[in-house]
Amino acid sequence: MSDSRRNFLKRSGLLGAGILAGRTGASGQHQGHVPPQPQTPPKKPVPQSSGGATVLIETPDVAKLPWTLDNGVKVFHLTAEVVKTTLLPGREMYGWGYNGSVPGPTIEINEGDRVRIILHNKLPEPTTIHWHGLEVPLNMDGAPFISQPPVEPGGTFTYEFTLNQNGTFFYHSHGAMQEMMGMIGLFIIHPKKPHTPYCHKDFGLILQEWALLPNNLVPNSLAMEFNWLTINGKAGPATTPMIVKQGERVRIRMVNLGMDHHPMHVHGNQFYVTGTEGGRIPETGWFPGNTVLVGVAQARDIEFDAVYPGDWMLHCHLPHHMMNQMVSMVGPISHAGHGTQTGGGMEEGMGIVRQGHALSEDMAPKFGRGMGDSTEQERNTSNIVGPNGQQGRMNMQQDASKKRVPGYPQDMIMIMDKEVAKPHTYGLPPGWTASMMGMMTLIRVLPPNMYDEVQRRIKAGIIEPPAAVPGHKHGP
Repeated sequence: MSDSRRNFLKRSGLLGAGILAGRTGASGQHQGHVPPQPQTPPKKPVPQSSGGATVLIETPDVAKLPWTLDNGVKVFHLTAEVVKTTLLPGREMYGWGYNGSVPGPTIEINEGDRVRIILHNKLPEPTTIHWHGLEVPLNMDGAPFISQPPVEPGGTFTYEFTLNQNGTFFYHSHGAMQEMMGMIGLFIIHPKKPHTPYCHKDFGLILQEWALLPNNLVPNSLAMEFNWLTINGKAGPATTPMIVKQGERVRIRMVNLGMDHHPMHVHGNQFYVTGTEGGRIPETGWFPGNTVLVGVAQARDIEFDAVYPGDWMLHCHLPHHMMNQMVSMVGPISHAGHGTQTGGGMEEGMGIVRQGHALSEDMAPKFGRGMGDSTEQERNTSNIVGPNGQQGRMNMQQDASKKRVPGYPQDMIMIMDKEVAKPHTYGLPPGWTASMMGMMTLIRVLPPNMYDEVQRRIKAGIIEPPAAVPGHKHGP
């Protein structure tokens, strides 16, 4: 192993005394907002836990599935059902999930456990559960008609097996369209002996995508284009931030089940990829980066030492996955003759037939938007979405100089600080939600005093949205 890798892996035991010196409490920095700190690596070691105890996983916005013990067997109940869920304040959706959740609740167990999982089907059609990546007997694999009969509506099926693996796995329906309706959940198996280096925080995230027409609450499971992207069932800025104390080592497990691959990027930190849906990668196979591609039906575990304080973004870097309610900004443009039409809307992109038939000219390939003045020749629309559809709009001045800029307008923002406030967002700067859309969340690396204050608020359920501070300006 190289010296650089060895030094990287040792950093979880190091903290800079200079970084910690002189830090004030949560009330001292504009409701606890932490200003940017210089990226100075720590220099002096401080005592830290050497590990040993299993750190339970945290799955923001998703509950864990409870279990009972029956003669040494852990017994779980999963109910497949239609679920009305909220992606973002003001945007509801009917998905299919488990136990009232999309995605389903997290199953967390230990290597060597024997489990019994009883499926109750409350869907209007048959279903099964596949245990993705698990080595189970064929009759427990969940492939309908091959390993078991489909579970009919109102029926039950009992899965039982012993777990001889550890790592990041997941369960999902083995009906393709049911998968696209949201039927997936994490299945985390902790090793008999915790891996090294020891991780103080362990998070699990599920990446999903949805095609939702305006004023329609049911996603189109046949779509090839998507306008809502979620992490653990929430679109930014409604995703709950991950809270980390400065100096802790962090593991983040990401699972993807959809139609698109997702290059997941972490701001301000470098990590090692340490695991896949096949389990832990031997240390000699770890590789560094700050962006990891999480492919369809894959899991990726990343680990890093949180030595730099800040509110660091974690997001898919596909540009169209960094938005909410993406729609075409111009309507149909009349055209004559041959060539590719412009002005195609979201309906065409998602294969929705409104009139005519699927092979009509209306459904032919076309560009999605005009440029420059052509955006004004049709109609002014907005891709902004949220409560009342008005709050936080940018002041889009309709002056002639802007109209002449090719491609204008592009990015638009919406501030929803109050609507998505929770204890985990305490101390974020006013307007922080304007930067958070689509498949985005935050890793908040907090100095000890601020970390303790946020944890106190989480336990007490204290919600306080940020307030503007006179004379204070964030950014340039």
